[in-house]
Amino acid sequence: MKSLVKTKLGFGNLEVQSKPEPFPKKDQVKIKVKYAGICGSDIHTYEGDYKVGVPVTLGHEFSGEIVEVGEGVKEFQVGDRVTSETTYYICGKCEYCQTRDYNLCNHRKGLGTQQDGAFAKYVIARKESVHHLPENVDFLSAAMTEPLACTYHAIEKVKIHEGDLVVVTGPGPIGLLAAQVAKSQKATVIITGISNDKLRLDKAKELGIDYAINTQEEDVKELVKKLTKGYGADVVLECSGAVLAAKQGLDLLRKKGKYVQVGLFAQQDVQFDLEKIIQKEIHVVGSRSQKPDDWEPALTLMSEGKVNAESLITHVFNITQWEEAYNVIKSGEAIKVLLTPVE
Repeated sequence: MKSLVKTKLGFGNLEVQSKPEPFPKKDQVKIKVKYAGICGSDIHTYEGDYKVGVPVTLGHEFSGEIVEVGEGVKEFQVGDRVTSETTYYICGKCEYCQTRDYNLCNHRKGLGTQQDGAFAKYVIARKESVHHLPENVDFLSAAMTEPLACTYHAIEKVKIHEGDLVVVTGPGPIGLLAAQVAKSQKATVIITGISNDKLRLDKAKELGIDYAINTQEEDVKELVKKLTKGYGADVVLECSGAVLAAKQGLDLLRKKGKYVQVGLFAQQDVQFDLEKIIQKEIHVVGSRSQKPDDWEPALTLMSEGKVNAESLITHVFNITQWEEAYNVIKSGEAIKVLLTPVE
């Protein structure tokens, strides 16, 4: 089968290769991929800024249909519409595994990073990671479950309350999903971007986000002051991975405000304003990926219409068209891009 493979580290080195069709082992299922999303981490991987276990087929956001089950699988059957967590292997013994924080297991292997992922016709998943799709969640939307679970995971760390002012920096797919989750929790939401983000900021307005601000044209700090009687935002969700946005996020927070770093930075070492964290007693938390408890709530948000994931999908290419997909993402023409397999 044709697979999109990161062959070695560094910029590029992404090739369509022919790989043997995989088959499920005990407690595994074989999924025929319908759609697989391009994540920001896939872009970082392509550009050489994010390390994976090469050679490996990329792709960890996907939906599909079960075509075969391995020994011991009773929970699923051929024909089931599913998505899957990225977790392929965990040690099962460490403290993090015992609390189902699988995303933090030191021995974890993830689909599309250490184990062949979904930029192919078929992908193998462990049965514990697989989730049935609600009847009214289609394959397009379901391919967005993983990024939605990531945003739900981040927001669960800070517990947004009704009436909170939440600022989301970065109107990419993660930011637009995070803004919708925050709105579902009855917060007032500001999402920020720059001039190159016009398409995405317009989408935020279309989705009913309260304020979509181009920070190169409008003063978001003045807006935050106006909305909070000068106190500042309750929560900042930094989804861009841009140093300037991170600095701005800390500046917008009220004393005792909560800051969550969701976006990945291109460089590991970044300058951070620790003085603001100290003087304002800001709560800073990192959010890595997602864990099992985030998936069913994510699917429910889509099923109940509280998050419109499909509306973020602007382009669909097949896996042989990676360069085209990459270019529309980098140019700002796209919001979310999905890939499909080829025969």
